[in-house]
Amino acid sequence: MKNSITFIVLLFISSISFAQSGPRIDIHQADNTVDYGKVTKQNDNGIRNFTFTNTGDAPLIIISIQSTASCTITYKPSQPILPGKADRIEIKYNMTLGPIRKTITVDTNAINYDEGRVPLKIKGEVLSN
Repeated sequence: MKNSITFIVLLFISSISFAQSGPRIDIHQADNTVDYGKVTKQNDNGIRNFTFTNTGDAPLIIISIQSTASCTITYKPSQPILPGKADRIEIKYNMTLGPIRKTITVDTNAINYDEGRVPLKIKGEVLSN
C-alpha cells in the first residue's frame, strides 16, 4: 500500500513537470471558420476578422500569414500579444461570384497547434444580386 501511494505521488509530480508552458492561441470563431453566408458583391466589402486571445503564459508571436488567391491580409498584429490579451487578423475576400472556400495559414509560436501553424477558413457564397 505504501509503495502504491509513493508511485501515485511520483506520477502526479512528474506530470506537473511535463506540463507545457508557452503561448497558446484561442481563435474565437467556431472551428476557426468565418462564414460569410450568402452575400452580394454590391452590398459587402468582403472584410472579416478572425479574433483570438493568447491563453498561454508567454507572448504570442504571429510570424507570418499565407493566404490563398482571392484573399488579402489587411491587418495582422506587428507586436507580440501578451498572455491574456486579444487581437485580430483582418482579411479581405475579393468577392468573386460563386462559392467561397479558402484557407489561410498563420505561422505562430503557439504550442497548442502542430508546429505553431493555425489554419483559418472562410466559407460562404457570393451571389450576383
